[in-house]
Amino acid sequence: MSSDDAYNSFLDQANQDTGAHDDSAKSGSATTKAVDTDVPAPLQQVDLYYTSEADEPFEPVSLTWREKDMPSENEFKDLVGHGSDVSTMSPREFDPHGQYQAVLEAVERSGDGKVRIFRVEHGSTRAEYYVVGHDQERQRIVGLKAKAVES
Repeated sequence: MSSDDAYNSFLDQANQDTGAHDDSAKSGSATTKAVDTDVPAPLQQVDLYYTSEADEPFEPVSLTWREKDMPSENEFKDLVGHGSDVSTMSPREFDPHGQYQAVLEAVERSGDGKVRIFRVEHGSTRAEYYVVGHDQERQRIVGLKAKAVES
């Protein structure tokens, strides 16, 4: 076996699921709903990555929401179909260095001008960040989300 084969085998074993996390994180990918209605054009034009141990791209979010106000943390948990903890954060907490300004601006243009950030936990080291706004006219929550690995 060549040293490259041995190294690749080592990497494959190191990246295998150890089963040491809860049931909500058994798969390697997050399983939340992100789109059930058309996506606004400004969101489709964002080509940025969220910097974490995984460096995942921002993906569009467009979910039907017929309520007058933005969802609470519990309502958002139901909206995306996930049973884990959901918390909110300010844009400054989410983007302290200003590297996601294009994300925040695209969401502002796509919704009512206000942005809310939800953090959906997927076990102890994985999360999704939803940067969303409310499009009351079209009765939907719109924005961008990114997966993060934070160990």
